[in-house]
Amino acid sequence: MRRQSLRMIGMAVALTLPWVVTWIVTSVLPVLASLLGVGYEVPALFADMSTLTIVAVSGLSVLGASFLLAWGAETAEKDVPRAFAIAVLAVLAVAPEYAVDALYAWNAGVYAGTERGIEAGNLAVANMTGANRILIGIGWAGIALFTVYRAGSSADPAVEERSGVLADVVTIDREIGLDIVFLLAATGWAFLVPLNGGIDILDMAFLVGLYVAYILIILRGDVDPAEEHVGVPAYLQRFPKRRRISTVLLLFAYSGLMIFTAVEPFAHGLEELGQNIGVPSFFMIQWIAPLASESPELIVVLYLVNKARSTAGFNALISSKLNQWTLLIGTLVVVHSLALGRYGVLAFDQKQAAEIWITAAQSLFAIAVLVNFEISVREALVLLLLFLSQVVIEFLMIRDAIAIGISSYELLLVYTAIYIVIGVALFVLRRHALAGILRRTTGTISEAFSTGESQARSGDD
Repeated sequence: MRRQSLRMIGMAVALTLPWVVTWIVTSVLPVLASLLGVGYEVPALFADMSTLTIVAVSGLSVLGASFLLAWGAETAEKDVPRAFAIAVLAVLAVAPEYAVDALYAWNAGVYAGTERGIEAGNLAVANMTGANRILIGIGWAGIALFTVYRAGSSADPAVEERSGVLADVVTIDREIGLDIVFLLAATGWAFLVPLNGGIDILDMAFLVGLYVAYILIILRGDVDPAEEHVGVPAYLQRFPKRRRISTVLLLFAYSGLMIFTAVEPFAHGLEELGQNIGVPSFFMIQWIAPLASESPELIVVLYLVNKARSTAGFNALISSKLNQWTLLIGTLVVVHSLALGRYGVLAFDQKQAAEIWITAAQSLFAIAVLVNFEISVREALVLLLLFLSQVVIEFLMIRDAIAIGISSYELLLVYTAIYIVIGVALFVLRRHALAGILRRTTGTISEAFSTGESQARSGDD
């Protein structure tokens, strides 16, 4: 096991090395030379790299880093609650999305009051809503379908065969009920965000506060019973505790650095390639860039599902949706205000208000799907087809390839209504399951804080 595990780790690190060299030569050394006051010229080999080469090198780095991140999270489950390990994995995996969105929010502050500043604010919202809808429309739906139909799915305890057309389901860990309730609260708040014409300090306080409360609750949980791991995590979990924790921190730090530095050029490279074939820039920023920045997370989840750890995979997806739907939205106004030099609302136009509403509506529908702790093939296909049809129709409208008699804004409102109607209908049908989740979550929260108070009192004694 030792030799095979070291070989796997070595292969993952090797995938990142071309980008490490590229990043050091093109980004780190010029900064160091400037600080030291010496001359430096980027070698022609790196200065003249084609867009396709940059996409390939940075993309391979993201792939390698994703495996390192997944191994680190699995290994960490031995020492911290699994939900917390997955939350850390989720934050690191979507860190590039934070970086891209923060850049647009920063530019909106720097160029406030100008056309460029207004456009940057709209792009920040477009990129954020695109990332969130991709996470559900492709992530949740695609991973559910992959889980059921991949080779060897019969060996996965999370897959249940049901009678009927497309009725097979993937069951979800009931412990994820806490995440579902917090996600539902964030979704309800998101419907209100456009009413003030922008993301403001109240949105930041509620959404960031919600995520902080979630982390405090899961941190108070117990370390889960030992689960049988194989491969690299099994090897690393045999290390002495101090060495094991150091290894996990190193894996998190290295993979996080690789993902953070590589995904932006990867996303921008894809944008440029798309523009070269005539895809509108705004469309690329809303859909292609987020798709690239979400890739580490999707790779991690595919890895977990392929190991028949579908439960952990879905937990990671749901945790990622929660932190994007809270921290990502909430911190944009902070970045915007820092760039502005004072507090200011991150404003956006009517079209982006509709983008937020359709994203919240999709989230509402997706939560209704999971409220009974399973997702069927039929439900996954509805999620996927609704997402794809809206994106394709809007793209064709932008390209003037079709005319359906309504504007892009009105199209978003139509899909928002569809998501809400289906979602509310599901909640009504599954009202007993929803009530059960709410009762269980209330008990979890009460137990977490009462345990903390008891521990504090015993410490004082």
